[in-house]
Amino acid sequence: MALKKALGTIDVFSLASGAMISSGLFILPAIVYSKAGPAIILSYIIAAFIIIPSLVSKAELATAMPKAGGTYFFVDKSLGPLFGTIAGFTSWISLILKASFALIGIGIFLGSYVSLPYVTLKTVAVFFAVFFGIINTVSVKHTSNLQIILVFVMIFMLGIYIFFGMGKINVHNFVPFIPQGKMSIISVSGIIFISFGGLTSIASVAEEVKNPGKTIPRGMFSAFFVVTLLYVLIVFVTVGILKPDKFLTTLTPISTGAEVLFGKPGFILLELAALMAFLTTGNGGILSASRSPMAMARDGLFPHFFSLVNKRTKTPLVSIISTVIVMILFIVFLDLEHLVKVASAMMLLLFMLENVSLILMRESRIASYHPAYKSPFYPWMQITGIVFYILVLTQMGSYVLILTGIFIILSALWFLFYSGIKNKKDSALIHIVKRIAAKEIQTDTLSDELKTILMERDNIIEDRFDKIISEARIFDLNGLYSRADLFKLLAQEISVYFTEPAEKILHLLEKRETESTTVIHPGLAIPHIIIGEKDQFEIIVVRSKKGIVFTKEMPPVHTIFALAGSRKERNFHLQALMAIAQIVQSSFFKNHWMKALHEKDLKNIILLAERSRKGDST
Repeated sequence: MALKKALGTIDVFSLASGAMISSGLFILPAIVYSKAGPAIILSYIIAAFIIIPSLVSKAELATAMPKAGGTYFFVDKSLGPLFGTIAGFTSWISLILKASFALIGIGIFLGSYVSLPYVTLKTVAVFFAVFFGIINTVSVKHTSNLQIILVFVMIFMLGIYIFFGMGKINVHNFVPFIPQGKMSIISVSGIIFISFGGLTSIASVAEEVKNPGKTIPRGMFSAFFVVTLLYVLIVFVTVGILKPDKFLTTLTPISTGAEVLFGKPGFILLELAALMAFLTTGNGGILSASRSPMAMARDGLFPHFFSLVNKRTKTPLVSIISTVIVMILFIVFLDLEHLVKVASAMMLLLFMLENVSLILMRESRIASYHPAYKSPFYPWMQITGIVFYILVLTQMGSYVLILTGIFIILSALWFLFYSGIKNKKDSALIHIVKRIAAKEIQTDTLSDELKTILMERDNIIEDRFDKIISEARIFDLNGLYSRADLFKLLAQEISVYFTEPAEKILHLLEKRETESTTVIHPGLAIPHIIIGEKDQFEIIVVRSKKGIVFTKEMPPVHTIFALAGSRKERNFHLQALMAIAQIVQSSFFKNHWMKALHEKDLKNIILLAERSRKGDST
């Protein structure tokens, strides 16, 4: 049962924004102010730039492979199932920890307003974990609708704070601007940029996005710009409103700044905004996290029942329930202060793997890797991101690194003992090795899998031409051939399809060529003959890297579509010619045809090239 495509641009924007705006805005400024002073404004700007490599890499990968699981799916298809398993568990746990921390934030907030027996911050957090879990199981659209309401109300409240706060700024609060030295700005940005990490979690639900090729980049980039602007403006206003000694003594600087502006009502208003921020992070966290075990189960890396989708709600019920149970266990039994640091380290690991995945997918030269959005400044953007994430990771302390290392080892052991022996999937890394070693190592299953994903992404419904191409014979010739050599090859192959003598078919091909050349464009020929009495039509495709010489006056032909069918197939004959004309003129075909490494890639290039389809399945 497939997941329902129910999310549009506003949904993606709200999920991504809600995943970012929480402790990173309402609590973190108080923590980092003592380290960099008013210059934390610059730290937030730098942090936004630091996340860009992962942002653009995730956008490209998500538009090329819009499937549930996000980072797990990308890493699995690029580096193979071992690294995919590590990425899957890492993504799942880090998102659960981030959402758990947000739900505990709700408990802390409500604890100062509600005093009832047995109501503690942990019971409040558990209640909201169960509540959001129920919402997620009912419908992804219900989850998203709640997220949209929460996010836009929160942005409205923050907008009021910025608007009125701009007129109350005291410039003396910005002096000295960099009390701890210039390097403090860089070190603080390394702490802050994790707050932007929720932005990329939207890829986990890419399979449920309508028109993902356009919707995902629009939603992610709009969320990035809006949230970055909010971060910078709100921190700027807060620094300008609060005196340094006040900033250093509060854990809720935004709410305190609102109290300075509007009194107690302002404090309550921004406390409500903070509550909504934590609610959106918890709600979106369950939605994103639950897709990792589902995607892993589809690939045999997790028990099969995790992949089951409820027929009525179209949601992964078991995966959501298990995610909520693990979240409740973390909330009740674990020290989240240390584990949130581990979650940050895991997020850095995921950022590195995402950028490595993009490089491998590009370098594999798989024709069916066809993202709707492409990262700029490749590969320097990705290399810069990887280097920076490694540097930040090394500064997180031995305790965090040891825990992260143990988690990676346990994930690897799970793969080896659960599915390692039977799991022999294709990956982009294997395609790169095959290209270098020039020998077969595994089957080209990844190319076909990506083709299927793209056809689903672009809502391509196979017509009769697609089905014929899917079963057609593809020849990839390396040497320089003559027209006579080509026609002998075609005659032998067509004779198999139509059970006619090869000599008769060769005569028909030569006769058709003498009437008028079938070279219809430099480098392209479409030999076609009428043969047989049955309702039968076949296509044979040939690529010749050095070319096939039809006549001395014309340049060599590199692409041949040979058509053979009975007179009863005249109408489809014309449809096939029209389809071929559209295919060979498409930019996708022109960019990939001569670069393709395998016959399977050649076939997928034809199937994925832009053309109109009639949906004729007869």
